[in-house]
Amino acid sequence: MTSLLVRLWRRLKIGPLQWYLLWLTHSTFLIGVSGVILNEQEQVLLLRHRFWKPGSWGLPGGYMEAGEALDEALIRELKEETGYTIAVERLLRMVSGYKLRVEVTFLARLVGGELHLDSREVLEARFFAPDELPAGLLRSHRHLIEQVVQDPQAGPFLARSRSVQ
Repeated sequence: MTSLLVRLWRRLKIGPLQWYLLWLTHSTFLIGVSGVILNEQEQVLLLRHRFWKPGSWGLPGGYMEAGEALDEALIRELKEETGYTIAVERLLRMVSGYKLRVEVTFLARLVGGELHLDSREVLEARFFAPDELPAGLLRSHRHLIEQVVQDPQAGPFLARSRSVQ
């Protein structure tokens, strides 16, 4: 039986039908993207999102669309929600511990744009110094900001000896 399946699979060759069969027979995941976004003053962009618990702050982000690269999804989401343009520098974390959801977080720099909030989703957007983060910041996001502050690869943060409180 196995050899019959292998022969059938090989006959399909690498192509759309093989990919469609794989898609049908495997779990489908949502892929969330977020970013620790820094401005020139080395402040972190945080949002108060309409769909989050009232009073909470967190990193900007959203979900990937079909055919999008991970970094492109973050660039698009940030532009849609805030009007800002960013340059993604590197991957910080990828977590798949959620049911049918993968979360990917990047380090990125603000490179342009003007603040224009999508009021359907975002209530407020502000930059905060890493040592002056707001109450209500999601714990996992606080941890990611701390990771950037303490990481020599993060660039200018290396010159500072700040701790995230």
